[in-house]
Amino acid sequence: MNKAELIDAIATSAELSKADAARALDATIASISKALQKGDTVTVIGFGSFVVRERAARTGRNPKTGEVIPVKPKRGLLFRTGKELRDRVNRAAPTTASTLPGDGGGTP
Repeated sequence: MNKAELIDAIATSAELSKADAARALDATIASISKALQKGDTVTVIGFGSFVVRERAARTGRNPKTGEVIPVKPKRGLLFRTGKELRDRVNRAAPTTASTLPGDGGGTP
């Protein structure tokens, strides 16, 4: 699902115009982004948490030349799914059992 499809889904389920749904989505993304830029954790109960992680400076190696290079400290983003979302995804997961003859899955 891309952003346009998400806007359509929000507009349909919340009975909003597409323009209102787009503004709501943009405002949500902007609010989450601002909080993460400040280093805050953003938690949406039932959905998940966005967490900013600090990564320390370290030394790396250029794989082509083998030269040791310093890697600057940086911030990374981690998303942890909430239990409700994880349960929904697992309930809706399609079966991946194979149905090819002779491979042990499905019926021949």
